[in-house]
Amino acid sequence: MSKQPLNPALVAVIEDELPIRRFVRAALLAAGYRVREAATARDAQRLLEQEPPDVAVLDLGLPDRDGLELIREVRLWSAVPIVVLSARDQEDDKIEALDAGADDYLTKPFGVGELLARLRVALRHRTPGAGGTTVEYRLGNVQIDLTTRRILRDGQLVKLTRHEFALLEALLRHAGRVITHRSLLREVWGPHCQQETHYLRVYIANLRKKLEPEPARPQWILTEQGVGYRMVLPE
Repeated sequence: MSKQPLNPALVAVIEDELPIRRFVRAALLAAGYRVREAATARDAQRLLEQEPPDVAVLDLGLPDRDGLELIREVRLWSAVPIVVLSARDQEDDKIEALDAGADDYLTKPFGVGELLARLRVALRHRTPGAGGTTVEYRLGNVQIDLTTRRILRDGQLVKLTRHEFALLEALLRHAGRVITHRSLLREVWGPHCQQETHYLRVYIANLRKKLEPEPARPQWILTEQGVGYRMVLPE
């Protein structure tokens, strides 16, 4: 018998289709999570306000309101990780949800193993509370200190350009999340460069050469095809 955590994370499941909600609830309970449910945007907002969860699983096709609107509204007052679970599988749908503030996007039909893995990532990289954010990171043999802007690889100093460092900092700040091309371009180069995706390809390739053990098979800076990038921190 698997040992259940003493203080299991609370997951809010926001889904109007009862069979899917039951399926997700059973999978989460079996994995040791606590679960609260909502079938409408109105009930979801009440749940998120009255009993803030550690992470939310959200369907976009809610009966009373589009899930995108709910994400944008929640982001005005909460940083709770949001994993979208939706039948909308077009790249534009994913980009719109991620730009609205979702942390991850999983399309239906989905596997329980993948859903649980996405939740673990979202929980691992929640925004830290009072006490400050992490400024030091280790990626295998690479040490990164954002405060001193010092990066060492096997003890040797790694030199990054201003834009390379700004891009790395943005990826680390949102570690575990899928960050769209547009969001990264806006953060690093400004609002006038949101369509210049070739900038990203060049600079991401440079970062991988300087930080990844095998740049052609990256393990830290992953590509979300057609959508953006995700920084994965080691366990």
